[in-house]
Formats: sequence, structure tokens, C-alpha cells
Amino acid sequence: MTEPGMLPGVPHLRSIADLAQLVEAASPLYVRFSAGPVADAATVSRDHESGCLLPGLSVNPLTPEPWWDRQVEHWLARQLCQYAHLQSPERYPWVLTGEIAGRGPDCEPLLVRTTAVASIDRSVVDEAAATYERVFRAGADGR
Repeated sequence: MTEPGMLPGVPHLRSIADLAQLVEAASPLYVRFSAGPVADAATVSRDHESGCLLPGLSVNPLTPEPWWDRQVEHWLARQLCQYAHLQSPERYPWVLTGEIAGRGPDCEPLLVRTTAVASIDRSVVDEAAATYERVFRAGADGR
């Protein structure tokens, strides 16, 4: 029996360093917190506030933007923390790739024709939170 959040046929990443290695080897990559690709394929994505149907799966980019001049691990910590509140016993983070079909209400990419690339161990989200706390000025607004 596999542990919750493990996807068959793809690597199960257990550290931010493992995730960084994957992101540096392949791009673009995204993270999604859900019940996994099989469950996502069986549902319709919808914006919860408006009720509008979305043309793809809501994801967060794992591939750093060209302007990012810090460690890849710092980008990953920030990206994982953005949607960590979605993690639950039924929802876990997993890495995917696909084609951008549009943008969601928070300007997040919406993917179609997705492929699962890896699953992310829940402990990596804890590691991301600790990294985020250590290296960022959370809540700083530039004033």
C-alpha cells in the first residue's frame, strides 16, 4: 500500500532540495494541492466565489521567473506556502506540467492536458514554511 499523496509511476519528493533538482532539470513545472490527477480529471474546475467554470486546473508556478536572483529553494518555499492552506488529509501537493489555457481569478495559470511529474511529501510543506519564515520578510509591503 502506498502512503497518502504518493502517485504511482512518478517520484515522491521528500525535500525542497529534491524539488529544486527536478525544477532545474525540467520546466515549466507547477504545483497543485488536490486529491490528485485522477480525481482532478473527474471534476470540473470552478471559481468558488463567482461560480464560473474555469478552463483548466488552477496551479502555482514552480519554475522561477527570469528576474528571480535568489536560490531556487527560496522560490519553491514561497510558492508552496502560497497554497499550503489547501493541504488537508484529502488534498496534497503534486508537481505537474501542461498547457496554459488561461488565468484564474488570482492570476494563477490554468492548465489543460496535464501530466503528473511527481508527488511532494507533506513534510516538504513544513520544510517550506520553515524556510519561508527564515528567509523572507513576511507581510512586508514595501513602505
